[in-house]
Amino acid sequence: MAKLEDDFKKLEKIIESMENNELSLEEAFKAYEEGVKLVAECNEQIDKVEKQLIILNGDEVCE
Repeated sequence: MAKLEDDFKKLEKIIESMENNELSLEEAFKAYEEGVKLVAECNEQIDKVEKQLIILNGDEVCE
């Protein structure tokens, strides 16, 4: 779970730097690419946790 939290913190920093126009166009593009990868990783981690919850709780989560 710590990796998910770390990834969210990284995303927050990327968003902050892009919103504050602190980056050149090239840096912003690289940051965007990194952000997209982090979002995909976060979604993957969240999916794993959801699947574990479904297994632990049975069908209760689906209702």
